[in-house]
Amino acid sequence: MALHDLGTAVRRLRENTDPATVGLPPGGTRRVRGLRREELADLAGVSADYVRRLEQGRRQPSAGVVNALARALDLGRAEYERLCALAGYAAAEGRVPGDAGPGALRLLERFGDTPAFLTDAAWNVVAVNRAWLALQAGAPAQHARDWNVAWRTFCNALGGIHRTGDGAAGFRAMLAARLRDAALRYPGDESLAGLVDDLRSTSRPFDTLWRTPETVSGYENQAVFRHPDGTDLTLDGNLLHVPGDDLMAVVLTAAPGSADAARLGEVVRAAGAPSVVRVGQTGPG
Repeated sequence: MALHDLGTAVRRLRENTDPATVGLPPGGTRRVRGLRREELADLAGVSADYVRRLEQGRRQPSAGVVNALARALDLGRAEYERLCALAGYAAAEGRVPGDAGPGALRLLERFGDTPAFLTDAAWNVVAVNRAWLALQAGAPAQHARDWNVAWRTFCNALGGIHRTGDGAAGFRAMLAARLRDAALRYPGDESLAGLVDDLRSTSRPFDTLWRTPETVSGYENQAVFRHPDGTDLTLDGNLLHVPGDDLMAVVLTAAPGSADAARLGEVVRAAGAPSVVRVGQTGPG
């Protein structure tokens, strides 16, 4: 339903846009009202087939495409915000929001014995739950960006978390793709721009992904967590969106009935940390 509503909105905006307002000549008698699909596609830098599929509710546009469409249609602020909302993105031009509201914190708390944490759009961790702390995945290295997932992954990896092969490559591609979307949504955030610049100058793999981005449709990843007692826990990670605060929740689970699930339960039950901890962040975002 959401994609259908988005497609309907794009079609309505296209048909109600006067070609002259976006710099196009009248071109004689027009057989369609407003802009042609081909004209919108040219202005937004996408294909006419992409616009057709989008209007049919068959495409989920990235944040960058939404912004490109908004510029091509010369949308006002209210229409731009509605288009972003229909596409599932925050309409923002300032800094990446880094505060977790009460609802987001309650969501984190309700995961209970399931390790989970909240990050902002720049991948700064803003809150963690008791189960995540119980994993003790690695000690901070006292760097300003210790709590930034992208920085830890590309430049200063935690020793207690391991991914190999396709899992590691897929995780890195997902991080870079979502950072690129965040940079498009928050072009005025100097701290986010600084993070991207530092990642590109410090990590060649990140720079390669930034210059030649991969399409990432979803996220599900597996990692091995080495507990300080020497136990290895294989956990599956899933990413959930918290759209009201423009946050992401990373949730880690073990296969039901597995030895990993049993050991995870033991580790979490032995932890005495508070249910939810807000994380101080001195890095960007």
